[in-house]
Amino acid sequence: RKPQDYWHTSSPPKFVSVEELMETAKGVTNMALAHEIVVNRAFQVKLSEPAEGSLEKRVKDIMHKAFWDSLEAQLNEDPPSYDHSIILVGEIKETLLSFLLPSQGRLQKQIEEALDLSLIQQQAGNGALDIRRIAQFIIGMMEALCAPCRDEDVRKLHDISETVPLLKAVFSVLDEMKIDMANFAVSSIRPHLLEQSVQYERKTFQEFLAKQPNALDFTEKWLQDTAVALRSGEIGPSVGAESGSSPLLTVHNHAYLRLLKWDHNSVPFPETLLMDQLRFQEMQLDLERLSVVASVLLIVYNCAGEAIAGLPGLMERLKKTIVVLLSEMHMSSFNADEAFATISEKLCCMLGECLSEHAFLPFTTERQSALKGQIVAVRSPDNTIRKLIDSRIQTYLLTVLERTPHRSPIAVPGGLAPIGKELDDVSVRFGHLVNFNKQVYYPFYQRILQNILKDDTVMTSV
Repeated sequence: RKPQDYWHTSSPPKFVSVEELMETAKGVTNMALAHEIVVNRAFQVKLSEPAEGSLEKRVKDIMHKAFWDSLEAQLNEDPPSYDHSIILVGEIKETLLSFLLPSQGRLQKQIEEALDLSLIQQQAGNGALDIRRIAQFIIGMMEALCAPCRDEDVRKLHDISETVPLLKAVFSVLDEMKIDMANFAVSSIRPHLLEQSVQYERKTFQEFLAKQPNALDFTEKWLQDTAVALRSGEIGPSVGAESGSSPLLTVHNHAYLRLLKWDHNSVPFPETLLMDQLRFQEMQLDLERLSVVASVLLIVYNCAGEAIAGLPGLMERLKKTIVVLLSEMHMSSFNADEAFATISEKLCCMLGECLSEHAFLPFTTERQSALKGQIVAVRSPDNTIRKLIDSRIQTYLLTVLERTPHRSPIAVPGGLAPIGKELDDVSVRFGHLVNFNKQVYYPFYQRILQNILKDDTVMTSV
């Protein structure tokens, strides 16, 4: 299907000026950053470095080497030339001042006095400049202002005696300190962002929608396709249908579940969830792996029966073996046939050892062969056991979405107990993303869903 097939003829393109586009892009960029800080508790600012071996990296290294070589040549002149050094001291001074809070007036005064560029310029002209004294002041100030995790890096600066290597190291550590300060700022503003983010994202998206009226086309199609799938019986049955949830909520919750089965390579993702697409994709891959693990374990325990039921530690050992062998399941280099054949061999070997250890009769050759065949068959997404496990996972996640606050914990469906901890982790991430997304975009979703469900045939079927 071509991308243009997803655009609705009812939403003609709106022509806007370059200035409007730039302003809109800035707003969306800021919204994306705020969203990332709110939903990703592990979010951190990191130094941007060009890839090793890249043209950008080579150019950067050449430019830096040329600069530092030039500085060293100036300092080796007789008498030394301090023009570039003083410029660097000025940059260091501005960086140190940027670390200060408004209340740290005393430190600001110390920096201003010790790194007075006009005075330093005079000292250099008179041949009285003590560059080492200036360096020691800078290092001392860095020690006072750095985060505890940076103490060792700053301490090592005292061991550098040459001026140019010292200045290079000072700038490197200052770059790290800037990142530390940025991450401290992020952690400080996160609670405030949480309070304001829903209204901020909704307002920013509304402004974007005003300039791009077709900016909800993929979202409309996502919800429309879900309603059609429910009506045709392609997906469901719905937990909501049994618990009295409204048709609107039923369609909406099933729509979120469909995002965990998405074809990211060929089907455009809903616009209202684009900022979370990678997170949904990660959950989708996690669930596919968990489904395979649970399927294989269900087959093993059904085949072995009471002989291994309840044996302490066996389930975890089997599970660990499967997880390790499936660790590259979604990489292009993964060989499914080889991996599942290895899993079947290893599990049969482990079961044989366990049965022997507990004085049970070993599996016959025919029984081993049958077990291996069933395990290998799980590699197909259409495998009956795998589809059963997958269906139970979907039911569990749907229950998570339709559960009201303060309800008792959700019972894990049969066959999913071995992956219960991992499944709970995914469900928490899933629920958090969905609930936040609903809060932000509820007015848009409500209008779209009401238009979809105004057809009585759809209303009654879901």
